Amino acid sequence: IMQIITGLFLAMHYHPMLTLAFSSVAHICRDVNYGWLIRYIHANGASMFFICLFLHIGRGIYYGSYTFLETWNIGILLV
Repeated sequence: IMQIITGLFLAMHYHPMLTLAFSSVAHICRDVNYGWLIRYIHANGASMFFICLFLHIGRGIYYGSYTFLETWNIGILLV
């Protein structure tokens, strides 16, 4: 939920054009109230998501959860 909220806030101030992309990120960090904090929350939240994903995959490999057909079906259904 936090990724969605911060992503929407950042999208309101971001310009995806090649010439304006870097300056819009600088604008978010410098001129928007607490924009630097929202940007770092969004970036660190994405990193934490992938860390949790890799830990989950590692745990599944360690415990051999990949051998159960139902586990595969539920995992594919969730994806």
